Amino acid sequence: MQPRPATTTRTNAPPASAAPEPPGFSLMRVFGIDIRLDWSLLIIFMLVVVNFGVGVLPRWHPNWPVAVIWSLAVIAALAFFASLLAHELSHALVARQVGIPVKRITLFLFGGMAQMEGEPPTPMSELVMAAVGPLMSLVIGVIATLGGLALAGIRVQMLADPEALLDAMRASGPGAAVLLWLGPINLALAVFNLIPGFPLDGGRVLRAILWGAVGDLVRATRWAAGAGQVVAWCLMAFGVVQFFAGTFAQGVWMLLIGWFLNNAARSSYQMTLMRHSLEEVAVTSVMRTRLDRITPGLSITELVRDHMMPSDQRAFPVEENGVLMGLVTFEDVRRVPQADWPVTRVDRVMTPAGRLTVLPPNARADQALDELARRDVEQIPITEGEHLLGLVRRQDLVRWLSLHNGQGPLPA
Repeated sequence: MQPRPATTTRTNAPPASAAPEPPGFSLMRVFGIDIRLDWSLLIIFMLVVVNFGVGVLPRWHPNWPVAVIWSLAVIAALAFFASLLAHELSHALVARQVGIPVKRITLFLFGGMAQMEGEPPTPMSELVMAAVGPLMSLVIGVIATLGGLALAGIRVQMLADPEALLDAMRASGPGAAVLLWLGPINLALAVFNLIPGFPLDGGRVLRAILWGAVGDLVRATRWAAGAGQVVAWCLMAFGVVQFFAGTFAQGVWMLLIGWFLNNAARSSYQMTLMRHSLEEVAVTSVMRTRLDRITPGLSITELVRDHMMPSDQRAFPVEENGVLMGLVTFEDVRRVPQADWPVTRVDRVMTPAGRLTVLPPNARADQALDELARRDVEQIPITEGEHLLGLVRRQDLVRWLSLHNGQGPLPA
């Protein structure tokens, strides 16, 4: 089960302008795309291992040694996550073909997310990008199922005879067991992702169709996200029914998936609405220019006492003779033991200018929004040469939208 929301930002992210590492760890790079594993993935990994090791294999092969069963359970879990990665890679590679950069794929508790840097340029590109993921899962599911049936020696006529089918499966080897579990799981994944609720792949297919029909991406996203919320509430209602029917674990899981899908639908629509609203806005119209600027030789004690405490500014440009040297934030200060503040200079803890993500003054506000989301930072410096013109912060974009944008958010 694999909701694929658009890239979102964390409101409690560190305010540094240098790009921090996302949660989890980097596994490898494939086609130049960073493959990351979120720590929450350990939960679903253990669930898959336990399901296969306690439920599936002992039922199919009750006489197999325990060591064999649990080894195959781990292999099955790894194969499942490889299929998730193939699903997301298919999205990412098609996105690249239509001109949307993808730098990272993250596998996490609810599946995977290809972090695309922008919206698709046309309804057809959106349709192809969305459909290729379930198609990949379908292909994997069919190949794995047919391969497992062949290895187990299961003929078509056995499929109508449960006892003969179970006997054939019990006589099969380890490879057949893994494939006969992996195949149906991927077929179910393909079907689930085709549910017409944004941001599931089926919801993106729906958005592409609506976009092509009405010619308005924002309106199409709103309708598709509304469908996603309906699907989410149906999943949560089904989870409540399962919970009270005695299937506690499945009920909780449905509730969690519904909750996640509801939040993903709302945030995906909000991001699309914000990006669309800011497309024609110059970044200089939303940047903050009244900034308290400090010198590199200032001690952290002086910075906190004379600059941070008297104002609500959270990021301070460090300048020397009008040249931007770096940026220092609350998070930078927190990393230094308080006993060292009097003897630690600002230039020892700041993010140097060369490591900052910056934009030129002719950039658009939607580009600033994309950079804030992509880098997971709270502000982007706007520079001309070596000189700082201002900072664009998330709250500045939100304030501009609240004053100029007449379209409301999805209902809660």
